[in-house]
Amino acid sequence: MQHDRFQMIPSTKYFSIAILCFCLQACSGNGLAPVTQRDQANESSTTSKKTNKNVKDKSVKRLKKNKSGCHVVVKGDTLYSIAWRYNYDYKKLADWNGIKSPYVIYLGDSICFKQIFKKKKEKLVKKESITKKKEINKSNIKKEGKNKDLSGKAINWFWPTKGKIVKLNSPTSKKGVDISGSPGQVIKAAARGEIVYSGSGLVGYGKLIIIKHSEKFLSAYAYNKTLLVKEGDIIKAGQKISKMGQDPAGRNILHFEIRLNGKPVNPLKYLPNQSN
Repeated sequence: MQHDRFQMIPSTKYFSIAILCFCLQACSGNGLAPVTQRDQANESSTTSKKTNKNVKDKSVKRLKKNKSGCHVVVKGDTLYSIAWRYNYDYKKLADWNGIKSPYVIYLGDSICFKQIFKKKKEKLVKKESITKKKEINKSNIKKEGKNKDLSGKAINWFWPTKGKIVKLNSPTSKKGVDISGSPGQVIKAAARGEIVYSGSGLVGYGKLIIIKHSEKFLSAYAYNKTLLVKEGDIIKAGQKISKMGQDPAGRNILHFEIRLNGKPVNPLKYLPNQSN
């Protein structure tokens, strides 16, 4: 009997080891990901790749659009600043691209510099020919200068700041006049109007302000040190709008422009005689 008792001990021991191995195998099985989760992971990876591909394709398309005569809207752009950059009348850009007043544009929009609505094309050509005939007949610059402003009153132009006119050879300078002064010198609105651009997104202009005085006239104030107004502000003639800064060459000047139907005109034909 004693001999049988000793033989049962090993069998009990082996049975316990077998149970322990079974438990360990079961526990280690939980470390494997279920098939459904693996499939989801692969699917997620594929989706991510597709998304990246779409984004890349989209950016390529934007570059192509930009090269084909369109401007892709970026942060800080307004319809007025885009028109100013490319020397277009903002009304034409709005008409060509089907944008209605108050001319809201969105990031990623393509603003094209040609007629894209065929139905309006014939009307636009007729309208342009009539406008050109009228402009030829208007030989007196003073009559143009008395165009009504946004309030229905005649535009009276004032000098935006005091200083000597300096002649510079930069592409920007040729579009207006450059007035020398001192750092921080006060810049005032040359006429009553609405601020349609206030920022630094136009290359060659530094910190810039554009004022809409009427449906035809805009004025611009470049190379500012500090901007005192924001887009949408209605300002009076002579109101402080900025402080003088420096041009890219380090000169303390204000670059001032007046544009008629999107085209630069000589500001000296509109401004009163400057007293010395």
